[in-house]
Amino acid sequence: MSCDQRYPFPQVFLVDEGGGQRQPVSPPNLIPCWSFPPAPETIKSRGRSRGCMGASPSLAMVLLMLFLLVFAALGFQAWQIQNIQKKIKDVEKVEPVPVTEFGSPLKQIGLYKPESNEEQNKDRPAAHVIGRIHNQLSQKTLRWEPMAGRAFVSGGVSYRIEDGSLQVNESGVYQIYSRVELIFSKCLPESSFNHIIFVRRGGHSPTVTLMEAHRVGFCAQRAAHSWTTDNYLGGALKLRKFDRVYVNVSHPEYLSHSHNGNFFGLFKI
Repeated sequence: MSCDQRYPFPQVFLVDEGGGQRQPVSPPNLIPCWSFPPAPETIKSRGRSRGCMGASPSLAMVLLMLFLLVFAALGFQAWQIQNIQKKIKDVEKVEPVPVTEFGSPLKQIGLYKPESNEEQNKDRPAAHVIGRIHNQLSQKTLRWEPMAGRAFVSGGVSYRIEDGSLQVNESGVYQIYSRVELIFSKCLPESSFNHIIFVRRGGHSPTVTLMEAHRVGFCAQRAAHSWTTDNYLGGALKLRKFDRVYVNVSHPEYLSHSHNGNFFGLFKI
């Protein structure tokens, strides 16, 4: 910074003893003065740029927005908690409906209809007959017991006592099955038997074989000793109205006396 030139340095004169006047000499080397900005005005201007409590307006605005966000979040959480409590109270007011162990999941998906299922099963054509001990061992077509034990006949199926057949009164696809159990008192390696399911369609028409099995080689190598064997036939076949289904065994004299070992049945699919 330069000194203010409006105030020139004063001239200095030296006076000696003789009282003569000398020429003025150059002023001594003095330290220049430096000018600084006025401190009070700067402090005053800085004080004007600050806001409340010494903080700038932008900083105060940011803090205010943060407080508003915090209060909004707290209010939203309180509203959610209130709704959850209300839903819990509504659930507690609902009375539980007693359901069975296996009916519960089916009822939820709309498949559990016990009343309609019972009515449907009651009218569904089906029959299951079991073995019956009889004296006419020469008859290869077997006779059955339609009422004892687990035997039943329902829907559009009837059991014909005169010939041991199951007659269907509705056309459709039926699952037909039969099992026979035979006891050979003197079983030989060449012993065999046939198990046949056949149908007769109306009047005196010829029979039609539906399923057939030929069993052989079931006896042990030792000759003339007792042996028990069995055979099962089953399948889905199409039947016509008034068809009669029979079971035939080549050696009925070897049939066991077990009701559960010999059975015959069908049901509409």
